[in-house]
Amino acid sequence: MKKLGLTSSVAAAATLLMSAVSLGASEGKRIEEAATVLRELRSTAEKGIPEDLLKRAECVAVVPSLKKAAFIVGGEYGKGLVSCRKGSKWSAPSFLLIGKGSVGFQIGAESVDLVLLVMNEKGINRLLSDKVALGAEASVAAGPVGRDTRAMTDAQLKAEMLSYSRAQGVFAGVDVTGGVLKPDTDDNRKLYGRRVSPRELLIEGSVDPVAATAAFMRELERSAAAAANH
Repeated sequence: MKKLGLTSSVAAAATLLMSAVSLGASEGKRIEEAATVLRELRSTAEKGIPEDLLKRAECVAVVPSLKKAAFIVGGEYGKGLVSCRKGSKWSAPSFLLIGKGSVGFQIGAESVDLVLLVMNEKGINRLLSDKVALGAEASVAAGPVGRDTRAMTDAQLKAEMLSYSRAQGVFAGVDVTGGVLKPDTDDNRKLYGRRVSPRELLIEGSVDPVAATAAFMRELERSAAAAANH
């Protein structure tokens, strides 16, 4: 039994080492930048994402440093990561890609941080798709800002996802209709050291978060806790 336990420990350590080695500087930077977006989100409660929506969100996705050029030049994508609630905890994050669709993607500024709140089970199921068109296959609406959400429109109340942009420290609802969302399977493989599916990560919870995602997980838990306390 001791030998078996030692073998399992060695295998787990080897997997973590492989993940650390294969994860590139750009992926690591993306995780840190996403964590920064979540941290700064907590400091803008009066003009940021409403806390009651954060409390109700089933999943939170962050795409840091999304460049407008990504939606002008065909085939380019913004990259981020998403995590879903698992009881009082959050799932191991899954990398994702968001790119231009047939309608066009209105982000305004040259570069923004994008935050998507997934509000219900239908929205979660969209994250498991190989590719989903925002606004066509998944209902999405620009989210309200500030503390009071009583003025939310019918479209916002019924949306599977609510979308926000952050430019120069200011959060605002943003129209992402026409964008295309898909899992980043290559970067997930780098992060976890093996091929894993979004379902394993976000729904089944069969994969634990790895050390490289610690900053993102910590800020997500703090943001959720801050929202729950208001």
